[in-house]
Amino acid sequence: MRVVVGNALARRGEPMTADRLRANVRSTCQALAELAREHELVITHGNGPQVGLLALQNLAYQDVAAYPLDILGAETQGMIGYVVQQELSNALQGTREVAAIVTTTVVDENDPAFERPTKLIGPQYSAQDAAEAAAEYRWTIARDGHAFRRVVPSPNPLRILQAPLVGELPSAGHLVVCVGGGGVPVKTDADGRRQTGMQAVVDKDLASAALAAELKADTLIMLTDGDYVCENWGTPEQRDILTASADAISELAFAEGSMQPKVDAAIRVARAGGQGTDRAARPPRRPARPHDRHGDPPRGRRWHRRRLTQDGPGRTAAGAC
Repeated sequence: MRVVVGNALARRGEPMTADRLRANVRSTCQALAELAREHELVITHGNGPQVGLLALQNLAYQDVAAYPLDILGAETQGMIGYVVQQELSNALQGTREVAAIVTTTVVDENDPAFERPTKLIGPQYSAQDAAEAAAEYRWTIARDGHAFRRVVPSPNPLRILQAPLVGELPSAGHLVVCVGGGGVPVKTDADGRRQTGMQAVVDKDLASAALAAELKADTLIMLTDGDYVCENWGTPEQRDILTASADAISELAFAEGSMQPKVDAAIRVARAGGQGTDRAARPPRRPARPHDRHGDPPRGRRWHRRRLTQDGPGRTAAGAC
């Protein structure tokens, strides 16, 4: 079975140190080891905190112009991919070869997302610090829970250019780390041969859904640091969603740049005939009765225990944030 797995690499509010990154990756890879022994595994991961941190470090050295976001995204793919590759290999005691690949994701240069940034990157700020950073660096700032973060354009991923290569490696018995941070966003010319980097960060979950479709995987699993997909998150009206049909959950609004892309990715995979799952990286705090917006879950495609699926057997792709 082919599985595309994404990884939760940072928890809200924790320091963005190399030691913390490695500790989070190690615990995730240890949990994935059994799955990796039995299935064709393709791992994706996010880079929002790391690419934002690199951008800040860039600004601290002013003797040269700051590197653009596409190059910073490629840096994070190499940096995080190296750690995932190493820790997964260690967890498997060297019994499987793991390859980390820098991948590029084709986007439309006319995507309206370039005019309306929504992707959260970098650390959280207080209201005052966020206002100061916005004024000094000309950033766009958005609320992230009770704090604030920088937001950048996040165009829709059209396809993963290296998907054919990625598909060959699992078939040959290798494990793959790719589409880090959604892949480096690029536009292509009319012939599709010449690539040009774009100043954006592609959403990792939507890119994982695109990859899962190109690999003909059956399930997309997105690991998060939250216990549930929630309607009205962070408000007194918060409601945990355990089961919902694709049509029902598509009518609900979630936070842009965080939960909304996860829901969109799951819907995209489910409607293509696969399974979309958003799973907590730890057990839920409390049990709850499965429900959807309109009562009992319908047969066929459904969101079950944070899962949006279409009934039936098949391949599996897993992804996490």
